Amino acid sequence: MRNALAAEWLKLRTVRAPYGLLLAIGLTIAFGATISWLMVQDYDTSPAAEQARFASADASVVVTPVVQFCVAALGALVATSDPGLTALTTVPNRKRLLAAKSTLVATTAVVVGAAALALSLGTSRLIAGDRPPPIAPQDWPDALPWAGAAVLSILVTGLVGLGLGLAVRSTAVTIVVVGVLLWGLPAVTPMLPEPWSTDVSAVMVPYLVWQVAGTITDPPLGPVAAAGCLILHVLVTLGAGAVTLLRRDA
Repeated sequence: MRNALAAEWLKLRTVRAPYGLLLAIGLTIAFGATISWLMVQDYDTSPAAEQARFASADASVVVTPVVQFCVAALGALVATSDPGLTALTTVPNRKRLLAAKSTLVATTAVVVGAAALALSLGTSRLIAGDRPPPIAPQDWPDALPWAGAAVLSILVTGLVGLGLGLAVRSTAVTIVVVGVLLWGLPAVTPMLPEPWSTDVSAVMVPYLVWQVAGTITDPPLGPVAAAGCLILHVLVTLGAGAVTLLRRDA
């Protein structure tokens, strides 16, 4: 297992695509910080009545969806970077190869997600300074449920990207499907008639994050049910990828 994991890590860090994804995340954090700064500047020049209606200058709300997508793309790259499965010559045990890929993606997703959330939340706090709510982001203890839910969602999207990549064996197709799941369908489901719009939207990853964090009033799903739904996304997609890997020819 250790050798398989080392081989997967070597492949990941010796290609350029992961560094491009990290750059995209870094630029998004900078963009989120810029939005926070602009919000604070607008807040300072607004009358008190308007200040009370401001949203929080929390850049992590902007950063999280981009990190989800980038980590899912990373999972797709780990799955499809070896289309001929030449790795089986050194790791003939397919279950061990799957475990190594899954461990690599999961570890990278958690590290990247936690770092991105910490940077975006910390930067937002520095920009807001001692300004009061609603413009001020939550303090760290209060922000932990949201940050934990966001990191969990990033872990889930990474493993979903890996599972889909193993199933379809195409980086481009996997990234398109992930984009539809993360951004396309959540944009369309609110247009459905009630109660379909609420019920279907509730199981989409972008909405599950808020339900896991417990930060919205009267959510369709409780935190435990929402977390279970996120795990179900992984079980379905990674399960499909595992079945395909274990049964198909190299």
